[in-house]
Amino acid sequence: MTKVLLLSSPIFGHVSPMLALGRGLRRRGHAVTLLTGSKYAASVAGAGLDFLPLPREVDYDDADLEAWLPRREHRTRIAAGRYDITGMFVRPLGPQHDALTRALAATPYDAVVADTAFLGVLPLLTGNGPRPPVLGVSVTPLALTSPDCAPFGSALAPGRTAVSRSRNRQIDFLLRHGPFKPLQADLDAQLVAAGSAPSPVGYFDVAGLFDRTFHLSIPGLEYPRRDLPSSIVFTGPLPPERPELARGPWSPPPGNAPLVHVTQGTFANADPTALLVPTLEALAAEPVRVVATTGGRPVEEVLERLDGPLPANAQLTELVPYADLLPRTAVVVTNGGWGGVQQALAHGVPVVVAGSSEEKPEVAARAAWSGAGIDLRTGRPSARRLRRAVRAALHQPRYRAAAERLRAEFAAMPDPVDVVAAAVLESARVPADRTT
Repeated sequence: MTKVLLLSSPIFGHVSPMLALGRGLRRRGHAVTLLTGSKYAASVAGAGLDFLPLPREVDYDDADLEAWLPRREHRTRIAAGRYDITGMFVRPLGPQHDALTRALAATPYDAVVADTAFLGVLPLLTGNGPRPPVLGVSVTPLALTSPDCAPFGSALAPGRTAVSRSRNRQIDFLLRHGPFKPLQADLDAQLVAAGSAPSPVGYFDVAGLFDRTFHLSIPGLEYPRRDLPSSIVFTGPLPPERPELARGPWSPPPGNAPLVHVTQGTFANADPTALLVPTLEALAAEPVRVVATTGGRPVEEVLERLDGPLPANAQLTELVPYADLLPRTAVVVTNGGWGGVQQALAHGVPVVVAGSSEEKPEVAARAAWSGAGIDLRTGRPSARRLRRAVRAALHQPRYRAAAERLRAEFAAMPDPVDVVAAAVLESARVPADRTT
């Protein structure tokens, strides 16, 4: 029996695919352990996996990031992105690495499979000591730098000309030597403190350091890179691991009007006035049915922010089973969670994206670039802009056609668990005392 250690940052959008992967590997006969935040211990056990907790000092709650990252909401754009990356991913590197080292000392794992944002694995990848094979799982849009696309975080379309490639190089240079220079310095300092050398690559290129990295998406949603490392493998997304969505019966609002789903996801959803409230108000008089979800937060938080009762054409609930909802849906309005956007497009549903935090602007830009989405280029759109965007997504056939093209591409992908399981078995045949 092959022993596999999974590593995940304690964030739902990272833990969920690792849980799905772990469950799939277990069903294929592997013994699987997941090292992540204590908040997810019950979910790990429910998936039939062994659980290892992160050290307390880096075991933050992704539903209360303000406690971990004080005054986070007061930062914007590049400064906000740098603050989030440093706090959620770079700062935990040392304790994460300590936990990983203890786990490897206690159990002879045949392979390690890490969320690529789990930076505690980097000393294993950059060091010269013996180690098991280390595979990566990319749960966000690819951040790898390339002259063929603008640097991650700029949310710019890639361009196809020599001029655009020159622009991309210049922006990358300015960011590396300007706003992102402290980020790289922090990463290198964490590595040195963990007994490793500074990173041989920039923060946004760490996915290329793994023996192999499985990108949970499709080429049709990712900018082409002629210099993409051969170690990056597209697998398509893993199914969401959220059994609580199936609790209780659910049925759509009555009627035959087009159904619009609006969600702020499970992350960055504390303020419903950013997207839920303006969308409900924007569509109140439109000939549509609306299903709005809070991502698990109490519906009262939304109701009390409305300028009146819930519109007659709307249904408001905490969670809805996407397997039931999306086949009935005409348009999804979202704040740009990568998993939710991919689920919508995998069902051939166009998206309207309003996201300004984390990787959400990059998700929005990719949706627009693919032709299957509208990027509102803000995290707080007005009701008027939302109404116009939903009308366009509903009535301009090009959006549905592009979404259907992506749906076919998603459907043609192999089972991601099969791909990873084959790589685990292949890598496990190599003696565990591998060196980099």
